[in-house]
Amino acid sequence: MSADVSVGTGAGTSTIGMGRIGWALADSWTITRRELAHWAREPVQVVVGLAFPVMMLLMFGYLIGGGRGVEGDYIDYLIPGMFALTMAFGLEATLLAVTQDLNKGVIDRFRSMPMANGAVLVGRSVADMLQSVLGLAVMVGAGYAIGWRAHGGFGAFLVAVGLLLLLRFAMLWIGIHLAMVAGRPELVQAVQILVWPVGFLSNAFAAPGAMPDWLGSVVEWNPLSATATAVRELVGPPGIADAADAAGASWAAQHAELLAVAWPLVLLAVFFPLAVRRFGRLSR
Repeated sequence: MSADVSVGTGAGTSTIGMGRIGWALADSWTITRRELAHWAREPVQVVVGLAFPVMMLLMFGYLIGGGRGVEGDYIDYLIPGMFALTMAFGLEATLLAVTQDLNKGVIDRFRSMPMANGAVLVGRSVADMLQSVLGLAVMVGAGYAIGWRAHGGFGAFLVAVGLLLLLRFAMLWIGIHLAMVAGRPELVQAVQILVWPVGFLSNAFAAPGAMPDWLGSVVEWNPLSATATAVRELVGPPGIADAADAAGASWAAQHAELLAVAWPLVLLAVFFPLAVRRFGRLSR
């Protein structure tokens, strides 16, 4: 008798658990569809968000130039750096959307519904990741249009894309947390300024080896630099990352692929629970 009871209890618990997971996924997809509907109503904002990284690519690749310390074709060095930098672009839109929902009472209405806790944040993140995939596809197309080519095979290209999207996912949850801390749209401008130093203090445009030692060290340990260097190693021509980033000069440069995984995971481990906890306290 006791054995039958324990088996039945376990099955019931499993069914309830699966039901909760399905419920949370359905709620998250509802929020995702809401965010996607905003794209249709505001297509200009989407187009501008996709065009801005392409404009940056053309500006640094042809108008401004650059590539201090870079050997070989600068485009082979710049394109992977721009891929990584693109993963930081668009966080302003996420910050603004979250704070607007907070101030308009949208999130409070969602929280009053029989909806899985955190589905609002997950739905928001899924929509953002879909836009990031689209933006990355546009950047790859722009790169091919100006003569860049991926080396290393299709498998290496997929790994590079995975590293880029992992970085974006981590940056996204930093943005969601900061948006809830800021609380008001007018404070978003002060927070979003932080994105630019992180982006430009990276090796997206120039090699750390050509910088002063202290600045080069800061740049090499930037999470964006780790992802950019890892992508160069995966899809760039042989030697482009080693020659440009002086891979023998620092541990960070030698282990860029490891850091390209470790940095986003560390950031997620910190900011994902902070964001969820902050969301749970909003109406208390």
